[in-house]
Amino acid sequence: MAFFKKLKNRLFKSSSKIDEGLEAIVEDGGVEESAEEVTAPVQAPVQAAVPEAPDLPAVAAEEILPEPEPEPEPEPEPEPEPEPEPEPEPEPRPVDVEMQDPAAAVEDVPDAVDPEPAPMPAALDTGSLLDEDPAPEQPSRGLLGRLLGRRDAAPVMRRTLDDDMLEQLEELLIAADMGVDTALRVTANMAEGRMGRKLSVREIKELMAQEIARIMEPVAKPLPLYPQTPQVVLVVGVNGSGKTTTIGKLASQFRAAGKSVVIAAGDTFRAAAVEQLQVWGDRAGVPVLTAPEGSDPASLAFEAMSRAQAEGADLLMIDTAGRLQNRGDLMEELAKIVRVIRKKDESAPHNTLLVLDATTGQNALNQVKVFQEVSDVSGLVMTKLDGTAKGGVLVALADKFGLPIHAIGVGEQIDDLSPFDPEEFAAALTGLENE
Repeated sequence: MAFFKKLKNRLFKSSSKIDEGLEAIVEDGGVEESAEEVTAPVQAPVQAAVPEAPDLPAVAAEEILPEPEPEPEPEPEPEPEPEPEPEPEPEPRPVDVEMQDPAAAVEDVPDAVDPEPAPMPAALDTGSLLDEDPAPEQPSRGLLGRLLGRRDAAPVMRRTLDDDMLEQLEELLIAADMGVDTALRVTANMAEGRMGRKLSVREIKELMAQEIARIMEPVAKPLPLYPQTPQVVLVVGVNGSGKTTTIGKLASQFRAAGKSVVIAAGDTFRAAAVEQLQVWGDRAGVPVLTAPEGSDPASLAFEAMSRAQAEGADLLMIDTAGRLQNRGDLMEELAKIVRVIRKKDESAPHNTLLVLDATTGQNALNQVKVFQEVSDVSGLVMTKLDGTAKGGVLVALADKFGLPIHAIGVGEQIDDLSPFDPEEFAAALTGLENE
């Protein structure tokens, strides 16, 4: 949760783009509804229920009303018994007393007037409450506000869901790089059973997040760990996708979990890549095996497997040089690494992680297709979601390929890589605030 709170705080540009787009869509043809208009349907059923109820409670009321009458009578009976006796006496006496002693009559009159003003102070008290606290309106609005999930009477913009609105929603999702097919599927599911209904921006976000989470749920799987050692994890991807950084973060997490890890710096063509991986290895406390610049990466992978087996390591993570999916020679070199690894272990590599840069957008679909053919990709890691307006491509990948998404990254820090959570991702993508 803390990771996705960070993700939402950084809020990759896709969510802000969807936010702005949804507001524009709802305002285009939408109508402002005040809180009173929204509460009207809530009050209507309450009033309708009142005339129906008297038939049933009328019988019960007849049974209940006689009971409270005897109850107050026995309680005041012992007290009022002496009171009614003196009361009738002063009534005839004042006539006589006035004739004889007017001062005595003045003393008796207030006693006789006491029962009459009794309701008066109650009325005065009620009036004082109304004056001091004109809250009969405020609490009622507060109660309705709680029922409606709002605390103020700010107007809410709503728009009727129709074909034009659906088309605008599709265009918005396509602009967020969700892809045409996926955008159509999401909007179609959102519209099912809701055509003609008035929806606010938040309601649309909730529906959209639900549909996105439904697509992502089947692919949200952590990286599997097997009892066989060493478990070989081959990391592939195009140039600059974040392979080296991802390997360092994963190695650190496995090391913290008590696993022994060995890293092979298979990008022998770039000295900077080897140095960067060594820095990450030092941070994680993991040994990094290297080879002279320009040497065969397949040979390094073979030697790394031999050392990992000899040392009884739990995991062997092999970095590879970045390569574009349209470079046939480089893709063949990757296939060679896989063949050499399988000479030591026929089941290796046990995991082939394709690291994707979210900024590549729809091009990521082509990368997955080609790398899957060459190296049998088993799972995905998406990086750089904090700097792109194309985070929706992850939804398209899940919808089209169904490959497990093991983790996503939103920064360069060692804790900026986390297991994939579909609901939190959907909420962050749509800009939906979780309460």
